[in-house]
Amino acid sequence: MAKTDLTKTYKSYYTAKARAELVNVEPAHFLSVRGKGDPSSAGYASTLQVLYAVAYAVKFACKARGCDFTVAKLEGLWWFDRERFGNPSADQAPRLVPRSEWEYRMLIRMPDGVTKKDLKEAQQQVLLKKKAEGAERVEWFDMKEGACVQILHVGPFDTEPESIQKMVMFMEAEGLKQNGYHHEIYLSDFRKTPPEKLKTILREPVK
Repeated sequence: MAKTDLTKTYKSYYTAKARAELVNVEPAHFLSVRGKGDPSSAGYASTLQVLYAVAYAVKFACKARGCDFTVAKLEGLWWFDRERFGNPSADQAPRLVPRSEWEYRMLIRMPDGVTKKDLKEAQQQVLLKKKAEGAERVEWFDMKEGACVQILHVGPFDTEPESIQKMVMFMEAEGLKQNGYHHEIYLSDFRKTPPEKLKTILREPVK
């Protein structure tokens, strides 16, 4: 039985260069869960636990009917109250907005063929087996980013503003403005990868 690997099926989606560039991102659907707070907190860890529990329940159900897939890379949309914090630029925001004040929607992309019904059944399985609390928090999420500026950031998360600044300079040069939430795709497993070797796609929807 063939197994779908989304990083190969949607290669351009999971690929970025070490310089800022303008790309067009196709619509996609995800399992997602929302939260707020420091990504190093226990609350964030529990958010990821429930998201992965449901994602793997979907995977195993698909495998049972002959359409197995590899659970995709973790992603996240990040935002904050701009009125409260003075609407800082994308590269200034990580330094000016406390990590406890960031809101997020964590995402795992689903292959074509997975439906909202699959999500509901997976939630029931997770709740029944008590693999993780809060399975009902996981939502179906359709995303249509379209035009985006992106860059591949290599290194610890704390140095992301350096890469974001390159994106901001590119946007200014091209006359582009932010048009959505800051988007990160975690190509590396940050639980196992040394900080200096982490690879993260940073993406800003623009208009």
